[in-house]
Amino acid sequence: MILECQQIDKEFISSLHFPSTEVLAEKDQVIQRKNDLERALTLGNLEHLKIKIYFEDDTSVKMTETTIWGVTDNRIILKQGVVIPLNRIHKII
Repeated sequence: MILECQQIDKEFISSLHFPSTEVLAEKDQVIQRKNDLERALTLGNLEHLKIKIYFEDDTSVKMTETTIWGVTDNRIILKQGVVIPLNRIHKII
């Protein structure tokens, strides 16, 4: 569970630096993240619901609340072409 994080507007995400390392330690967590992302993508495209995304850049854990517009093999796509690498996402709620 993520206890401490900095809330950030999606407009500032593109200025962050993301290391290439994976933030999740267990394979089960990676599978759960993929399932959660697929659910969030459906909710975003059909219902236009905002999702809380907990992710980590090179300095700290952050959270943004937005709609997920796309999911690729390596990243999620938010409005205005903002992307977050999948390997830096801790949790999607």
